[in-house]
Amino acid sequence: MSLKNVQVIVGIDFMTTFSGFSYCHILSRDNIVTNDKWDEITGQFKTNTVLQYDDEFEVIKWGIPALAKRQGRRNDNTETQPVELFKLCLGNLEENLKPILTVNYKKAITDYLREMGKLIKERIECHWEDLNIFEEVLFVLTVPAEYSEKEKAIMRDCAYKAGLINVKSTDLLQFTTEPEAAAVYCMEHCLKEHDLGDTDSTETTFMIVDCGGGTVDLTTRKIVGRSVGEITERSGDYCGSSFVDQAFLEHLKTILGHVAINKLRENHYKQLQYMVQKFCRQAKFLFTGDDKKFHYELDILDTARDLQKYVTGDTEELMESKQWLIDIKFNEIKSMFDPVVKRILKLIDVQLEDCNKECSIMFLVGGFSQSIYLQKKIREKFKDVVKIITLPTHPIATVVRGATLYGLGLYDNVNNIDSENVRLKLTTRKLKFTYGIKIFDTWKKSDPKERKTPKGEIIRFLPIEGATKGKEVKIDEDVIVDNLLGPNNPFQTAATFHVYYTREANAKYCDEPGMEYLGKLKINLPDVHLGYNRPLKFGLSFGRMEIKATARYTINGQSRLKTFDIDIEDD
Repeated sequence: MSLKNVQVIVGIDFMTTFSGFSYCHILSRDNIVTNDKWDEITGQFKTNTVLQYDDEFEVIKWGIPALAKRQGRRNDNTETQPVELFKLCLGNLEENLKPILTVNYKKAITDYLREMGKLIKERIECHWEDLNIFEEVLFVLTVPAEYSEKEKAIMRDCAYKAGLINVKSTDLLQFTTEPEAAAVYCMEHCLKEHDLGDTDSTETTFMIVDCGGGTVDLTTRKIVGRSVGEITERSGDYCGSSFVDQAFLEHLKTILGHVAINKLRENHYKQLQYMVQKFCRQAKFLFTGDDKKFHYELDILDTARDLQKYVTGDTEELMESKQWLIDIKFNEIKSMFDPVVKRILKLIDVQLEDCNKECSIMFLVGGFSQSIYLQKKIREKFKDVVKIITLPTHPIATVVRGATLYGLGLYDNVNNIDSENVRLKLTTRKLKFTYGIKIFDTWKKSDPKERKTPKGEIIRFLPIEGATKGKEVKIDEDVIVDNLLGPNNPFQTAATFHVYYTREANAKYCDEPGMEYLGKLKINLPDVHLGYNRPLKFGLSFGRMEIKATARYTINGQSRLKTFDIDIEDD
């Protein structure tokens, strides 16, 4: 389905701990509405990424209502445990750091998007009741910078099953990375506040540091006039605010024992979740690193009363003598932050090295960016390299608003709109992977013997010269395989291109570690009488976040265009 019929853009920021959406009409692009009404809660741009299921695994609550509440004296275990942090299961996070879920993570993602989709439909139909959701609404979904093509394919499949779209391959669902969405917003709304990026000749380089609940993602951009290019690879790591929460639980294990905390998680998850929520409100969000007397007193009997029955031996006696109160000191809270903060500082350091430390301004966005302690550490380390380190007015809403602006830019490009309203255009992107195709080549003596086929051939990975890791590519332009391609035998009636990608710099074979299969593209080969003399061209386009491939038979101009269907089954 075409973007030409789009009337409304919806940006969805689906995050590890909090999610939200914003929307606008294409004719009212200065009036982006960020939803701040969730059930009975108003005034918040995000709701919690949490689900509550019944015994049949049907959703009964989602978002804020699904959060665990403080339990009264009457023991009520009738509700199933909330499901959260399920987005962490999607990506390359180490298995021991992924949450243990009672449902498949893809089901949880699908169910959450379905519930959010119902609310989105309700909100936009209040404004435009005759709108056809499946034909006139463009959804832009944000993803972490670290996601591969497979993770994006899983997100598309979940969005389709959730009913956001009715055709899986539709162009009415697009992706942008979280830092890219934030960059778009800051380009449009924040640079001028600092007298940057406001002339046709001045170059402005700026960095986005998107600090979320699960990941921290970075991108560095350069603006010249109205053209915007990406000058470093987008980068990211799993060092968001939820890892401070995990450090809090690990600290409790050293006091109460691993068994006690694990039993609480298994049998009374709502109490464990409430205990973490309270820590966040009263310690994590308030910690600045300045007041050495800052501490947090955890009342086990008030917060997670069933925890005491899993504490045994000398530890039980000690806790009874302390009336089940745990006083967590300044240095202990600091030690929960510091490993996470250290990884964030390392990410920023690498980005600055990649752009030769030429950065005019750094924007901190995302929920974790509101941590005073994190802000202080970033400014302390980089104040002599980056002149301005700042936060947008609403850092938690920056990504979701940027996603909507990104969608407006896509609409403008498709419809060839070139006016003063289209202030900035993304022109280049840095590739995170090396892309190539599988080819059959003549085996040589220098090749491994075990790779020689019965026909005396060898299967190689042929990298596309203009599509290698770190390469800057122009948006919406095909990167063509320069090597001469043609049929493997003179009687061949069709050719299939198998496309792979890898982070490795010198990959040679398609079965090497780290090599991922992207997909295949088939094209007919007529004119059999010409034998081998039937040249082919193959190219990839990286204009949007999902890759499109083109194969062309040069004799008659026949071409095939495809967005890959990627295998999304779990290994």
